[in-house]
Amino acid sequence: MPLTPLDIHNKEFSRRLRGYDEDEVNEFLDQVIKDYEGMIRDNKDLQNQLLAVQERLDHFANLEETLSKTIIVAQEAADEVKNNAKKEAQLIIKESEKNADRIINESLSKARKVSMEVEELKKQASIYRTRFRTLVEAQLELLSQDGWDALENQTRELERTSSERQERNEREREQWNRERERLEDREAEESRSSGDLY
Repeated sequence: MPLTPLDIHNKEFSRRLRGYDEDEVNEFLDQVIKDYEGMIRDNKDLQNQLLAVQERLDHFANLEETLSKTIIVAQEAADEVKNNAKKEAQLIIKESEKNADRIINESLSKARKVSMEVEELKKQASIYRTRFRTLVEAQLELLSQDGWDALENQTRELERTSSERQERNEREREQWNRERERLEDREAEESRSSGDLY
């Protein structure tokens, strides 16, 4: 157990013959007590300063640890945002490619359908021209014959058949016109759709 200034002050020495001068010893002890008390005060001051420095050091250590954790969390958050952005971009690209393929396939299908309808209308027009040509040739053949009686009979018969043919041709013409108008409407609609795509 360390000495205290009071221990030094109360210290009693045994007396012997030819011993030290008591006043000098007491004076010296007073100086030792004074210096010792100063050293104790300085020691306490240094301990308090050390505690303060240690507290600040602990504070900075905690701050450093918090900053390190914050940086790690921020880095992880940035990585997560980056990964999510990449995934979202890939999904958008895939969806866009899928939509583009669908639009192209639909356009090709419509184009094939319109092409088939055009071919069908061309066939119907050819049949109509052939029938009309046959009718005209039959009329010319009748006009070139010499027997008017027969011509009159044939004329009546021809008028009857011609009337039937005209009705049939009229029906076919109307059907052909409807098909042509439907095709033109479809081509105009396809044209507008193609313009919207680009």
